[in-house]
Amino acid sequence: MLHYPAAPSSELDDLGVAASNAADAFLPRYFARIGYDGPVAPTLEVLAALQAAHIAAIPFEAIDALTGAGVDIGADAIDAKLIGQRRGGYCFEQNGLFLRVLQAIEFEAEGLIGRVRWMLPDDAPPSPRTHMVVRVTLDGRPWLADVGFGATVPPAPLAMDSEEPQPTRHETYRIVRHGDIWQVAARIGDDWAMLYRIENKPPPAIDYELGNWYTSAHPDSHFRRQLIAARTTAEARYGLRDNRLTTRLTDGRIDRRYLTADEIERTLAEIFLLPVQRHWRPAIERAATAEIAG
Repeated sequence: MLHYPAAPSSELDDLGVAASNAADAFLPRYFARIGYDGPVAPTLEVLAALQAAHIAAIPFEAIDALTGAGVDIGADAIDAKLIGQRRGGYCFEQNGLFLRVLQAIEFEAEGLIGRVRWMLPDDAPPSPRTHMVVRVTLDGRPWLADVGFGATVPPAPLAMDSEEPQPTRHETYRIVRHGDIWQVAARIGDDWAMLYRIENKPPPAIDYELGNWYTSAHPDSHFRRQLIAARTTAEARYGLRDNRLTTRLTDGRIDRRYLTADEIERTLAEIFLLPVQRHWRPAIERAATAEIAG
């Protein structure tokens, strides 16, 4: 076994200052990105405000998976894409960023991973572990924070120690625990639709890498075949699936429209706030010709 000499205390102090300076620079950039200028403290009110601001400002999208560009979930790559380039991303990017933000504010927060069950029949075989969420503990109570689940993303923190329905500005949610598995569902109409099953134990980083590889590169991943984007504001949810744009208002009204390629491009820019890039055009044109069932 190799033994390395301990760094002098002055060097450790310098490292601490560097880490502090990095956090000081990171948070203002993130706050500017989501338009947040409220208090900064590890409280439930701040968590809820950050979650709402994040999902309104940073859209869910997986265009890099669709075009074959690949998705890098390293911290520097996520910051460059979601903050610097004002792009969106999917769960590993979105919740990876949100977790680091919360930890920088000194929330007691950790990442969890689970299996997506959205739109699957109850008897469907197990799906891969491809969804990351964040668990935040406040005064001993666990809360689920998720900013990366597309058009049904919870718009507010959800208490993980209660099986009672939890209303939000949009859908009502419910979390039921079965041993070491947390089952998260949303009420859609008169029925409960399961979103995902989350494992109780925080995974090693390699599990996120494997889940990200499957989501971004495996031929069975729907992100490799469909143009998908979503954004949730206080007033509405917007969801784009290939050429179909769905708008769900909080008063219950629903609007669905089918778009041409040019309209998809404008929608990505105007509704999903994305800096549309020229090399996306072939994927956009394919999406414009898609036939969507359901």
